[in-house]
Order: sequence, then structure tokens, then C-alpha cells
Amino acid sequence: MKRSWRDTFRVAWEGICYAYRTQRNMKVHVMITACVIPLGIGLQLSSYEWLWIIAAIAIVLAMELMNTAVEAVVDLVMPDLHPLAKIAKDTAAGAVLITAVFAVFVGAIIFAPPLWHLLLSLLP
Repeated sequence: MKRSWRDTFRVAWEGICYAYRTQRNMKVHVMITACVIPLGIGLQLSSYEWLWIIAAIAIVLAMELMNTAVEAVVDLVMPDLHPLAKIAKDTAAGAVLITAVFAVFVGAIIFAPPLWHLLLSLLP
């Protein structure tokens, strides 16, 4: 039986909410996002800059969701410690780290110049 679009979005939202409730790093990523968006609005980022910021946010959050899924599946099929289970979890976490570092670089490239100019304008 096919799911309705409404059900598809509902279960996806439930997955996002589950990750937010249970994963400390997901909360950290969301808090950083909640700081970056107002900062970008305040600095009046260009459309091009917003594209990079939104892409970085989406990639990190999506990868965190995938990491949560991998961890859940590994725990389901291998509740005991196993070297292959560790590899699966560690590489999924590594993927999140790579995207988070990418997001930091994007943020630094986009935010550093206007923040530097703002700082210089505040100096006597």
C-alpha cells in the first residue's frame, strides 16, 4: 500500500524530531543554525552567500540524520560489540565531521569579511 504524501512528510518529520530529542550533536547543529541565520540576516548576505550557508546547513543536518539511522540499524542487528559495527558507526560519524568542517569553512569564508569590516568600523 502506498503512503499518502501527508504520511510521508509526517514520518520524515518524526525522524527529524527523534534525532533532535535523542542526539546531542543534532541539538548542537540546530543551535548553531539558530545563531547563523540571524547573523546572516543582520549582515545582509547576498543570495549567493545564502545559497552556500543553506547548503552547508542542509548537508550537516542531513548527514547527522543519516548517522543516527546508521547507529540505530547497527545497534539493532549487532547489540554486542563487534569490529564491523564499530567501523560502520565510526565512518558514519566521520561523514558528519567532514560536513561540519565544510560548514565551518563556508561560514568563515562568508562571515569573516563583513564581521571584520564591522569590527573595524566600531574602532575609534
